[in-house]
Order: sequence, then C-alpha cells, then structure tokens
Amino acid sequence: MSAETDPVKLMKQKVGEAAAARVQSSSIVGLGTGSTTAYAIQAIGERLKSGDLQGIRGVPTSFQAIVLARDFGIPLVSLDEIDHIDIAIDGADEVDPQKNLIKGGGGAHTQEKIVDTLADQFIVVVDGGKLSDYLGANFLLPVEVIPMAITPVSRKLEKLGGKPTLRMGVKKAGPVVTDNGNLVLDVKFDRIDNPAELEKILNNIPGVVENGIFAGVTDIVMVGEIKDGQPAVREF
Repeated sequence: MSAETDPVKLMKQKVGEAAAARVQSSSIVGLGTGSTTAYAIQAIGERLKSGDLQGIRGVPTSFQAIVLARDFGIPLVSLDEIDHIDIAIDGADEVDPQKNLIKGGGGAHTQEKIVDTLADQFIVVVDGGKLSDYLGANFLLPVEVIPMAITPVSRKLEKLGGKPTLRMGVKKAGPVVTDNGNLVLDVKFDRIDNPAELEKILNNIPGVVENGIFAGVTDIVMVGEIKDGQPAVREF
C-alpha cells in the first residue's frame, strides 16, 4: 500500500508535514531519525524546492537523516559550523503525560539527544500508540555502551532493578552497532517514576555513553491519530 492509501502511513505523513510547517526560512533545523520524522524531512525538502522555504540548514542526528536530507535537497552543516539550532523535529518510542520521552529504538539516541537538547524549540512527532501513562510501560529503555564495558554495565543495571538485553542485529550476525561504533542494551524497567533522576544515574555508570530517557526537553508533541478512518493531528 502507498502512503496515500495506507491510513497509518498517511497519518505519519500528516504529522511530519504539520511539524515541517513550523520551520521558518533561514532556520537551522535538527533533523531526527525514524519513519515519522522521515516524512518531516521530505516535507521540508519539498518546501525548499517549491521556494516556500529558503536558507535552511539541517543538522542530522544519524546516517539515516544524512541520506534523507541529501535525497530531498536539504543542505547539511555540522555542530562545528553553527552556534545554535532554531528547531529540531524528532520522533519518540514512548511519551508520558509530562512530555518525557524514551528514544533509541533506532539506536540513534546519543546523537539525537545532542541535537535535540541544543534546539530552541524541540518538536516530537509520534502516533497515538506511543503515548503512555508512565515511561517503561510499553518500551524497553535503550542504553548505548562502549563494547568493553557491556558486562560491568549490565551488572550495574541489574542492581538498579533493570533487566538488560544486548540488542542483536536483524539480517546481520551479531549485535547492533550504533553510528558511533558502540553497542545497545535494551533494559526492562517495570516503571520509571522519576525519569530525570534515572537519566542522570544511568549516565554516571562508567562505560555508558548515553541512555534513551529525554526528560524535560520536549516543547511540543504532535500526535497522529486515525479518527473515523481519517488521519488527524493533535498537539499537546
């Protein structure tokens, strides 16, 4: 099914377009990772091509974002070349009522956190299925770890009440390797009641590069839903 006929894809497309509509000319834009954000990158590219937008520069959060930005004609810059980011658009795997996030299902959360936290405005685009009453309800917490530290970090996570599993590749023998050359532990926490505190505790474990909790970073969440068979976008 194409995006025009598949209601789920059409919903993701509408949310991506709604976020892309917030981008103004001459902006530096953080370009996130994932299927919904891909539609936002496409929409930004189409606005550039039509002349509706001018002077955009993109800061990618992953190799996927680099490829998509090039495909859709968005000029890219590195963090060495800029002193601020005006707006960042990214997805999430889980969102709680306080707009705290779990990210990292695509293994790009370290670069995403660097870019998203630098942005003056951070917009999260998700479908309604990503909303939870609390973090950890439906999604494992990704933790990026330096390869030599996998065993000691796993032991520390278990002492904190987590159940870590090394993320393995699909159509690839062996573990998933991030864009930074590290490994990912997916950790089951039954309930994350204080995301900001746990985020700091995990990042203080030697060998942990970054974890997928994004606490107190999000400005706007755009939620795609299907109502009466039609895609709709709401904001909170």
